[in-house]
Amino acid sequence: MKRSERFGAWWAHAFATRADEAPLDPGDVALLQRLGSIVVRRRMAAPALLLLECVRPLGFLGSQLLHFVRPLATLAFAAGEYERLARLLERRAGIDLLVRAIAEQETKAHE
Repeated sequence: MKRSERFGAWWAHAFATRADEAPLDPGDVALLQRLGSIVVRRRMAAPALLLLECVRPLGFLGSQLLHFVRPLATLAFAAGEYERLARLLERRAGIDLLVRAIAEQETKAHE
């Protein structure tokens, strides 16, 4: 492969805007719903949604921060679920999925 072809492939990948993501598995959906219900049960839906909307552009950086503090965080949280949440937030639509889960649980709570 020529140097120019390698550079072209790198450039296309570096600035790709299309999300090539696999669909959520049932465990991911269950985790998001449970997290949404915890937020709603503690009556923190409005602040959580506001915070998530404000940090939407920094979602990937937040997921990397979760990976960084994992050794300390897994003292308080289950390691598997914590890792799953970090992987969910790495997705381009990760924050959208979490916002949607909180909104759905808020709607269910008010019915």
